[in-house]
Amino acid sequence: MMDEQLLSYLEEFITPERKAKFIKILEQRTNYLTVAVEDVYQMHNTSAVVRSCDIFGVQGVHLIGSRYGQSLDSEIAMGAQKWVDVHRYNNTKDCLSILKNKGYKIIATTPHNDSCFLDEFTLTGKTALFFGTERDGLSEEVMKNADGFLKIPMVGFTESLNISVSAAIILQQLTSNLRNGELPWQLTEEEKMEKMLDWTKKSIKSIDDILERYYSNK
Repeated sequence: MMDEQLLSYLEEFITPERKAKFIKILEQRTNYLTVAVEDVYQMHNTSAVVRSCDIFGVQGVHLIGSRYGQSLDSEIAMGAQKWVDVHRYNNTKDCLSILKNKGYKIIATTPHNDSCFLDEFTLTGKTALFFGTERDGLSEEVMKNADGFLKIPMVGFTESLNISVSAAIILQQLTSNLRNGELPWQLTEEEKMEKMLDWTKKSIKSIDDILERYYSNK
């Protein structure tokens, strides 16, 4: 349950301009579209995907794989990890199960089969875009469980793009389609309030001390 009194209290510690910026950005955020990155060992690529999610208003990103460490590259992500919800999974099966249970269609991005081209792809419901490594692509588990396949049209000699470039191209196109369409893509009011509280907390340097005072005076 969102603590509206706590939010009102904490907003006294940020500037009106900061609050207004949060409100403006939240109006463009979506959970209707989400991104999953499978076992990408180069963390600068994963970090760049997280940054693209923030830039294009995708609130959630799902990172699969424990082999290559947990830390995002802060210089590449540029702080985006503070504003995007990063969910981590040790294996693909768990990620697929959770997203399917939440009503997401699983769309595998791959240039290697009869995929739908990006400019012909239509969002018809909540969608999770899965990205794999440039070298190996997505796992067989994702491919078997996918509800559809998507690829970017290419006319050169090479047949693949860097994962972070692919994610940016696809997210720009699909988020633009969402905002220009009639699907219910925006966050709910409850989701907006929850993120407002979360972002406000992250904007206050001495948040632990302030929270301690707040709860001790209740």
